[in-house]
Amino acid sequence: MIKNYELRIKDEVLHLEIKSVHDGGKFTVKLIGKLDAVTAIELDKFMAKELDGVNDLTIDLKDLSYIASAGLRILLKTQKRMDTQGEMYVKNIQRDVRTVMDMTGFSRLLTLEEDERKPFSVSF
Repeated sequence: MIKNYELRIKDEVLHLEIKSVHDGGKFTVKLIGKLDAVTAIELDKFMAKELDGVNDLTIDLKDLSYIASAGLRILLKTQKRMDTQGEMYVKNIQRDVRTVMDMTGFSRLLTLEEDERKPFSVSF
């Protein structure tokens, strides 16, 4: 059974959409917008409620344009939980978000999948 869920948080400055699909023990979460101190609280509540019985979690950040330290904390908290009940992968990380993860060391603490995009190259 596939269960779809969508949460939208909007105000003048902040915007985060959480889209998810449950398929048995597999759970995919797509974050769209900005993950800051305010929206991280909602993501934390969402993850706490939705992760029971999940053994394979994928978090897709393709459309996440910004992440604050509070958002990183929620990703790490989720990674620690999934370490006890299965696997977690973070994929399709935007350049600015990846830079924050690299500078803070979080890219070494989370399981990151390769981006969908191929790196740019030029051949002569």
